[in-house]
Amino acid sequence: MIVVYTSPGCASCRKVKSWLKEHNLDYVEKNIFKTVLNEKEIKTLFERTENGTDDLVSKRSKIIQEQKVDLESMTVNQLVSFIQENPSVLKRPIIISERNFQVGYDEEEISTFVPAKLRSIAELACNKNCPNYEGCGKVRREE
Repeated sequence: MIVVYTSPGCASCRKVKSWLKEHNLDYVEKNIFKTVLNEKEIKTLFERTENGTDDLVSKRSKIIQEQKVDLESMTVNQLVSFIQENPSVLKRPIIISERNFQVGYDEEEISTFVPAKLRSIAELACNKNCPNYEGCGKVRREE
C-alpha cells in the first residue's frame, strides 16, 4: 500500500495524488495537520531516508528559523516530539510504500511506485509500430 503524507494547499501533493490516480494506484492520504503522526510512523520515515533530517525536515521552515532549533543536537525522541508538535517542518509530499520512498514530486522517480511487473509489460507492449509510441517514452526503454 502506498501512503502519501500531504498538507492542504501543497501543489506537489496535488501532483502526486493526480499521478497516482492517473496510474490507477491505490493510496492512503494522511494530512499531516489533521492526523498526528505517531512515533512509529515518524521513526519509519527516518529509517527510510538516506540523509536523515536533511531529507525530511525543511530547515528553512519558519519555526526552525525563529526558534533557532538545532536538529542535530536533538535525540531521536526529542525529534519525534518536535515533529508531532510542529508537523509543518516536514517536507511534502512524502510518499512511502513497502519498497519505495520519495520526498517531493519528481516526475521520473515517481514511476518506481508502479509495480515492476507492470513497468516491464508496458515496456514490451510499446514499440515503434505503436500509435502511442511518441507519447509513452517515460515508460518504455529507448531503442
